[in-house]
Amino acid sequence: MASDARLEAFASDEELLTRDDAKHLVRRLWRLLDRYHRRIAIATLLIMLWTACLLAGPTLVKHGIDAGLRGKDEGALDLAAGLYLAVAIGGLLFARAAIWSVSKIGEPFLRDLRNKVFNHLMALDLGFFEREQTGRLVARLTSDVDAMQDLVQIGLAQFAQNVFLFLGAVVVILVLSWKLALCTLVVVPPVVWASRWFRRESSRAFLEVRDRIGANLATLQEGLAGVRVVQAFGRERAFARRFRETNEAQYDANLETVRISTRYFPFIEFCGVAGTALIIGIGGWFADQRIVTVGTVAAFILYLNNLFEPVQQLSQLYNTLQQSGAALKKLVALLDTEPKVAEKPGAVDLPLEGALEVDDVSFRYGTGPLVLEEVSVTVAHGERLALVGPTGAGKSTLAKLMCRFYDPAVGAVRFGGVSLDDATLASLRERIVVVPQEGFLFAGSIRDNVRVGRPDASDATVDAALDALGIRGRFLELPEGLDTEVRERGSRLSAGERQLVSLARAALADPALLILDEATSNLDPGTERDVEAALEALTAGRSVVVVAHRLSTAARADRIAVVDHGRLQELGRHEELIRREGRYASLWASWTAAQARAS
Repeated sequence: MASDARLEAFASDEELLTRDDAKHLVRRLWRLLDRYHRRIAIATLLIMLWTACLLAGPTLVKHGIDAGLRGKDEGALDLAAGLYLAVAIGGLLFARAAIWSVSKIGEPFLRDLRNKVFNHLMALDLGFFEREQTGRLVARLTSDVDAMQDLVQIGLAQFAQNVFLFLGAVVVILVLSWKLALCTLVVVPPVVWASRWFRRESSRAFLEVRDRIGANLATLQEGLAGVRVVQAFGRERAFARRFRETNEAQYDANLETVRISTRYFPFIEFCGVAGTALIIGIGGWFADQRIVTVGTVAAFILYLNNLFEPVQQLSQLYNTLQQSGAALKKLVALLDTEPKVAEKPGAVDLPLEGALEVDDVSFRYGTGPLVLEEVSVTVAHGERLALVGPTGAGKSTLAKLMCRFYDPAVGAVRFGGVSLDDATLASLRERIVVVPQEGFLFAGSIRDNVRVGRPDASDATVDAALDALGIRGRFLELPEGLDTEVRERGSRLSAGERQLVSLARAALADPALLILDEATSNLDPGTERDVEAALEALTAGRSVVVVAHRLSTAARADRIAVVDHGRLQELGRHEELIRREGRYASLWASWTAAQARAS
């Protein structure tokens, strides 16, 4: 339940950055910065020294006026001027050192955060990616991390320095003249009220901005991924209209943050000017009455700048803080999303070979209805089992449970007597390999893509895997042979060639059990023969589960499992099921009739 709540926070478009959220984010951020605590202490010290230099200036001005000008002591005046120059130079040096120190914390932190988020994404279960839009996930690692860039480059140093400057100025003006300090309280209530309003409204506005950016990126990603379909059906205008709508929503969200800022910042500046004018008037009267010195009034006015200028800068930085806080909240919620399929403590390696047992398994997606109910089937070592059934019957879901892309709601799946949820994920992926219907290739060479099956494989081992399937010669005919760049998603290769690379990948992994989402169903007849020959070589001597979209493939299997309405309706050999004249016989008759019409 806690993981579900975090997932809702990750996906929510309405949630505000509350005070509890802020506290939680600070705690999480502190833990994320664990390796930088020593650097943070050094940076904090440098910022405090920088602030001390700024606070020393008005006190030296007071001394110069009262002792040097009013007291006509040239030595005191020269001393004040010399010390003022010294603290100004010291402030410059400490400021540069503090900003550099903060950057040496922030930039490595962002680098580590990107790696942490990406690694976490790769560890999440398949169901997470089926629920979430790719554009939103891309936004986490792009716009959300970028939103924190300004904060870590200089914002954090300015924020800490202004907080110290504000607190230091309060202390000093109270020491200089508590009577004049009390006069500034007149402008405090409206400043506090305005700041609370700004915090609340800007929190809502900047979270809205983050969500609108994610929605806009999702629309962009979907349009680019499906551009062939868009152009094939002449839907360019419709998709352009969709993008305009999400882009307009992002524009409106950004404009709302500007409206809030234009109400708040001028008001704070007005309060600062009003406070200064009040002190000039009252301070002049106090000086005339000899309640305070002229130097004290001059220093007080300078300290008021140190009091209200940090408020203005903190208000401006609050925009950056809100953007960063909203982005960090999304990133933390993503990091807190626990994978549904995870490795248990004390997990054991699966045996090198054995039978696959599906024992009384039921399954549902999320909180939905059961899509599989009380399914039991065993795949003996070296056996080929075909899963058949109408679309939506549950056969693909059963195959995903067999390789632990999901965990069953009820029942267990075992390999070699070991439950898959008790096995190490590394051994699970080594023993059971899935070959999807369409081979997905990554940017890189053919050899690089085959090596995905076993990253440490040598070139000779890759060549041997291709030779075992009888397909190396086909790729050597290409101009650059196995070093041919396949480009994004393997666009340089045909569908059949991509599937051959996918099969070679599985051969290199050398699993005990193969799960095939029929690899020849979408290929032309010429390429289909090559893929089928490679499949025969790949599956020889292995246990195989094939999700059969064509019943001719199922007929060649050792046994056939008929799945319909989430249940295992029939199980047996092709001839046996035909004689039963049940569900499989009906499917076979329909399929053969369709093939006869097609021919």
